[in-house]
Amino acid sequence: MNKLLPRADGARVLADLHALRAMGTYKTGVHKPTFSEPHLLSLQWLVERLSEAGLTGEIDGIGNVLGTSTKPGPKLLAGSHLESQNHAGWLDGPLGVVYALEAARVINRDPSTRGAVEVAAWCDEEGHFGHFLGSRSYVGAVSEADIDAARDRNDGRTMREALASAGLAGRPRLQAERGRHIGYLEAHIEQGDTLESSGLKIGIVTSIVGIWQYRITFKGEQNHAGTTRMAIRRDAGLALTRFCVAIDDRFPAACGPRTVWTTGRITLDPGAPSIIPGAAEMLFQIRDDNPAVIARLEDLLRSMAAEVDSQGRCSVTVERIRTGAPARMDASFQDAIEAAGAAYAGGKSLRMPSGAGHDAQTLATIMPSGMLFVPSIGGISHHWTENTADADIVTGAEVFVEACRRLLAR
Repeated sequence: MNKLLPRADGARVLADLHALRAMGTYKTGVHKPTFSEPHLLSLQWLVERLSEAGLTGEIDGIGNVLGTSTKPGPKLLAGSHLESQNHAGWLDGPLGVVYALEAARVINRDPSTRGAVEVAAWCDEEGHFGHFLGSRSYVGAVSEADIDAARDRNDGRTMREALASAGLAGRPRLQAERGRHIGYLEAHIEQGDTLESSGLKIGIVTSIVGIWQYRITFKGEQNHAGTTRMAIRRDAGLALTRFCVAIDDRFPAACGPRTVWTTGRITLDPGAPSIIPGAAEMLFQIRDDNPAVIARLEDLLRSMAAEVDSQGRCSVTVERIRTGAPARMDASFQDAIEAAGAAYAGGKSLRMPSGAGHDAQTLATIMPSGMLFVPSIGGISHHWTENTADADIVTGAEVFVEACRRLLAR
């Protein structure tokens, strides 16, 4: 039966991905920050191809692209993002956009399938100006004040300046039309090695982690590194490093089976070789798909800080600076991906959580959502060596198109 239905054109999918890879090429990956010239070229590339799928659209006032259809019947929204991390991989984001475009090209012009796939490219999923600003804008969770406050983490440029430079200032921001879509489907490289190491072809995402981020600040006493006796030192840097070790010692007893935590940045003040640091700061992140686990770990983090405080040498403050609610993927979407995997991937699929954040968790706040993973070679992502075998890319496209077809036919 599968051979009788229109299916993904693997050569076309690969050609599209390589065309996007050529915009902002860096070694074997890309350097395509939000609102950079390569990113804007990618957005325009997508706009120009929407007509191939019977869609119309343009770049909106926050840098989103949404291709819409007038075909009768249900509408399924699909997509991902086109910008990249700095000096990173060529598939993180574009794979999901190209799969969505391919599904729309195959399904929207097929008279035997009622309904249509609509295509989205969400701006700034990679967080150059903020977290998930494009998809959050679409669901109504970004205010004009949020845009006023947004700054490029690389150079401090305001988002207003970036929008004006891109010719997008004054354009309206697209908002979701509630009830228009039966749901949202996104494809992505796994960004881990579970599928590859298990010989599997398709990951069926069950949930997307929440991300909680903290700024932990240590205050001691700045003093001369040569004349201050060790016994009386109040070294904020030393207190910070001991705290990091204590986290790794104590978190395992309180975490969940897939909890991860990371100290992503450490700064010492004044950071000179002959001065005892009077202050130190660490940016710390916890990820899990169970809010209760994260709440338990946050309580532990704060009690550990209180213990350091009580010792009297250095004070510690724990400030939560970001929260991200985990999202459960819709069961019927998971079933559709699994059935499509049985048809086109030999049933080599696995239900698994996502340890990375994705726009799908934002869309899940207003509509049923699902995600499909394809293998990552070596589990590498957020690096220019990121890659997926061509055969796995094509298989993923075929499964994605079939999943879209099944969801529209429900």
